[in-house]
Amino acid sequence: MQSPIDLLDVRVQVFPGLGKLLRDYRAAPAAVKNRGHDIEGDAGKIKINDTNYHLKQCHWHSPSEHTFNGSRHVMELHLVHYSSQGGTAVTAIVYEYGRPDRFLSKLLRHITRVDPGEEIDAGIISPGDIKFGSRKYYRYNGSLTIPPCTEGVIWTVIKKVRTVSREQVKAIRDAVHDGYEANARPTQSSDGRTVFEYTPGEI
Repeated sequence: MQSPIDLLDVRVQVFPGLGKLLRDYRAAPAAVKNRGHDIEGDAGKIKINDTNYHLKQCHWHSPSEHTFNGSRHVMELHLVHYSSQGGTAVTAIVYEYGRPDRFLSKLLRHITRVDPGEEIDAGIISPGDIKFGSRKYYRYNGSLTIPPCTEGVIWTVIKKVRTVSREQVKAIRDAVHDGYEANARPTQSSDGRTVFEYTPGEI
């Protein structure tokens, strides 16, 4: 079961039992590498099915990898988490053009200075500054979207599309030296898998 996929509202199964996304992020040291940053300290965690997944890395794809009802957006942020049992959980936020993203604004001065293979100390970053904008999300089982595209990944895709400025998108694309089209994996077949949607208050 590979990722990303097209998230079709007509095919998702609303499941309130998923519950509110439990996240507990905190400020931690980080190092910027090309299009994202690795977390060097304890940046907190999310909890899925009573398992804690610790945030270890953030990166951006432009254009977006997941599509909503066939529509691709300008950028996508991946928050990559790992459990002590070796599990992987990724939270994705999709962006369209609009107001600048505050979290990205704080990191851009580091990202734009990084050359291929180089690493720059970004100081203390706070993942808690990343705004989801909604409690609604999609949940499905898939894979990493970069080689080796390992399967068994729990995906949480925030339903609300956030905004990012054109200048910020350009900076991210310029930082990805292999060209932005190569930075986003094409959507993969859903292969009949179930995609759940958590919407507060719906039954």
